[in-house]
Amino acid sequence: MARIELDLAHSYLPDPKQDSDYALLPLQMSFTDGGAYALLGPSGCGKTTLLNIISGLVRPSRGAVLFNGVDVTARSPQERNIAQVFQFPVVYDTMTVADNLAFPLRNRGVPPERIKARVGRIAEMLELSGQLNQRAAGLAADAKQKISLGRGLVREDVSAVLFDEPLTVIDPHLKWQLRRKLKQIHHELKLTLIYVTHDQIEALTFAEQVVVMTRGRAVQIGTAAELFERPRHMFVGHFIGSPGMNFLPARWRDGMLEVTGHTLRLAPALSEALRAAGEFTLGVRPEYVTLADERAEGALVAEVTQVQDVGTYWLLTARAGETLLRARLNPASIAPQVGEQVWLGVLGPHTCFYDRDQQLIAAGPEPQALRVSA
Repeated sequence: MARIELDLAHSYLPDPKQDSDYALLPLQMSFTDGGAYALLGPSGCGKTTLLNIISGLVRPSRGAVLFNGVDVTARSPQERNIAQVFQFPVVYDTMTVADNLAFPLRNRGVPPERIKARVGRIAEMLELSGQLNQRAAGLAADAKQKISLGRGLVREDVSAVLFDEPLTVIDPHLKWQLRRKLKQIHHELKLTLIYVTHDQIEALTFAEQVVVMTRGRAVQIGTAAELFERPRHMFVGHFIGSPGMNFLPARWRDGMLEVTGHTLRLAPALSEALRAAGEFTLGVRPEYVTLADERAEGALVAEVTQVQDVGTYWLLTARAGETLLRARLNPASIAPQVGEQVWLGVLGPHTCFYDRDQQLIAAGPEPQALRVSA
C-alpha cells in the first residue's frame, strides 16, 4: 500500500494554450495509505485520465506522481505495483474461477499454500466460493466482474487497487450488494482503493473521501456529509443530491439581502461576510426549503407550478420571481395545489452563498434573518 501524492496537469495536445486544451488542469492532492476514495463527475471531466496517470498508463504533460515520497512518474504500472479493475470484465474464459483468482499470485511466485488461502478468502468475501471449480466462460457478466474485482484484490503487496466504473455491467439490484462487499473488503484488508464513477450513490456509499471533478478540475474533496451540507463549489451543489441545490441570484445592500424582489435582514456576521461580494448566488438544497407562514422570517413568496408524488416525499416546484425553486416536503403534509401562492423558507443553517467564480464565500449557522419588506 502507498501514500499517493499528485502535483500535475495533463493535456493530450502538444501545445496547450487555454484551459479547454487540458484534460486535467493543474491540481495538487494526496491519497492516504489505506484510504478509500472515489473520483466522481460527469463523462469527460478527467476522472479516468487521472486514474490512468496514477496507474502509469498515462504520463502527465507536466508535474509528478509520488508513491510514499518516491517519484514514480516515469514508471510503468508493473513497476508501481498497481492492480486495476476496468469497466468491463477481463477474465480468462478457459480457466476456472479459482485459477483466474490465483493467476496474479502465481505470476509472482507466491507459495501454493498461500495462494490457496488467499484465493479462498477473497472468494468467500465476493460470494464466489461455490463457483471456484467452474470455468469462467459459462458465468454471467456480474459473476465475471466479481472475478475481475477479486483479481484486483487478491494481491496483498499492491500499492493501490484502482477501479474504473467496475459496476457498469452489473444488474442494478446487485450493485448495492457489491458496493457493500467492497466496503467490507476495504475495512478488512486496509487496501488503498481509488474508484472512478459518474454515479453519486456509488461514490458516496463506497468512499471515505470523494473527489468531485468537472471540466478537468477537482473542485472539492470531502466526505458525503461535507459534500451535501457544505458544497464548496456550485457544481458540487448541482451534481450531488436528487434533485440538486436551488440557486437564486442575490446581492448585499446596506446590510440587507435582496433576492427575487424581497429584502431580508441578515445577522451581522453573515452580512459582513457577504459585504465584499456585492452580487452573489444563494444556494439551498430542496431538503432544506420549507413551507413557511405568510411573511415568515427568511421566507420568499412563490407560485406553485408543479407537485409530484415521489412516494417518500412531495417534490414541489414553485416560481419565485424569475427563478424556479424545488422543495422536498414530508409526504404526511398536505401538498399545495398548482397555481397556489406559498411562502418558502430559504434562509437557515444549511443556506450557502457563492461568488461569481462559483466558490463558497459564506454559509450558516442560522442567520436569524428577518423579512422586512417585499
